[in-house]
Amino acid sequence: MEVQFCCCKSGNTDDNCCGPYLGGQAIPDTPERLMRSRYAAFFHGNIDYLIATSDPDNRQANDRQMLADTCKHTQWLGLEIIKTDDSQLDQGNGFVEFVAFYERKEMGQLHENSRFVYKEGRWYYCDGQILAPVVWGRNQPCWCKSGKKYKKCHGKS
Repeated sequence: MEVQFCCCKSGNTDDNCCGPYLGGQAIPDTPERLMRSRYAAFFHGNIDYLIATSDPDNRQANDRQMLADTCKHTQWLGLEIIKTDDSQLDQGNGFVEFVAFYERKEMGQLHENSRFVYKEGRWYYCDGQILAPVVWGRNQPCWCKSGKKYKKCHGKS
């Protein structure tokens, strides 16, 4: 049986990463784990999970439709965590800067510094600041974790 690695590119198997969160067997205990699991939810089109992990105070009536449209028209290709800021965890805030690579009609990226809030014993995605696209160095390992340099993988074009 082939090992199934998690789509969030953590290097862990799905059963030891986002799978238990998406399946409701566990709750992410850090903002980074919640970020990874939300990426996995977008990857798999798990709209219920995305809504359940959004800050209840920020939910909108049209969230389900907007998320469904995004999931239907977007192929998620990879996630790279740039940094986590845990300096305000004791105040119920956490921040994760990430880049999520995707394809719609062409390849693109979402570079965001996300804010997470801790309420009633769990972390929620609150909001995020969209940042300028990340320029990937030609000789850096590719963000897709193929083991190739970027110039020989997704940087060919």
